[in-house]
Amino acid sequence: MPWFEIAKAFHIIAMVTWFAGLFYLPRLFVYHAMTTDSPGIERFKTMERKLYRGIMTPSMILAVGLGLWLLIDNWAVYGQQGWMHAKLALAVLLIGYHHMCLAYLKKFAADANTRSHVFYRWFNEVPVLFLVAMVVLAVVKPF
Repeated sequence: MPWFEIAKAFHIIAMVTWFAGLFYLPRLFVYHAMTTDSPGIERFKTMERKLYRGIMTPSMILAVGLGLWLLIDNWAVYGQQGWMHAKLALAVLLIGYHHMCLAYLKKFAADANTRSHVFYRWFNEVPVLFLVAMVVLAVVKPF
């Protein structure tokens, strides 16, 4: 069905833009945590807010919505495959990570951040693990 391929393509596009934001926002947190001048701090607050609200969240909603549509429409196939269950579990955890980003964004916005740039450097690596695991599951279908 052509609609399936179109929906799948847009699901992948939304996933790519969501991950771009998930990679970039924590990197902004690293630089924000290192910044001491007031204009720089305000610039990071604006960048973080616009990235989260304008790119990351709409991309997440589109990726999850299209993913659910594809899943529900093909549940007879995907519902029996263990790799899909694992991928869905990772997607739920990734949504949690997305919301953790919001919590840190709010702390920065309120000038209440207590974490170091080193913490955010490690926090920035988490989406890489999700991406690798989810792509391997979807492509290799190991179980």
